[in-house]
Amino acid sequence: MTSFSGYLPYAFALIIAIPFLVLLRQFVHNYINLKNQEIKLLTVKSNSENKTQSYERMTLFLERMKPSNLIQRFDKDLAAHEFIFLTEKTINEEFEYNSSQQLYITKNSWKNIVDSKNAVLDLLHKTYEGLSGNANLDEFKTIFIMNYMENEDYISATIEDLRREILIIA
Repeated sequence: MTSFSGYLPYAFALIIAIPFLVLLRQFVHNYINLKNQEIKLLTVKSNSENKTQSYERMTLFLERMKPSNLIQRFDKDLAAHEFIFLTEKTINEEFEYNSSQQLYITKNSWKNIVDSKNAVLDLLHKTYEGLSGNANLDEFKTIFIMNYMENEDYISATIEDLRREILIIA
């Protein structure tokens, strides 16, 4: 009996410590799970914010590309070919700047954005090719807007598609 009585204080301490260790383990496990859930929620929120910002940026890009907005840019003393060059350069630079937004936008919407950009650039060149050599910039701008208005308003259609998509995401 004497050999067992020497271990009695250790056995008593072990019996008291086991429930505390189990509770501590449960607490740590629950804490880690809650932190993982918090990280997942923050990731989802951040991704949603990125998508929203992408749709906003591309909508702004499309608005700037509307012919009614394009004709207001640059000096009125430019020749038509200079206006076309500067407009095309500006559109391409802004498009390249925003090209990373395709990561957050659906493939179909991105294709519509690219198609809209290319259609505006094509319209610029076709309008210039259709002019007589002595047309001034004001005449070019007027014919450019008229040519755009004769066709489908593809920029507004693309913006409307983006609007519908962002409502689904949000």
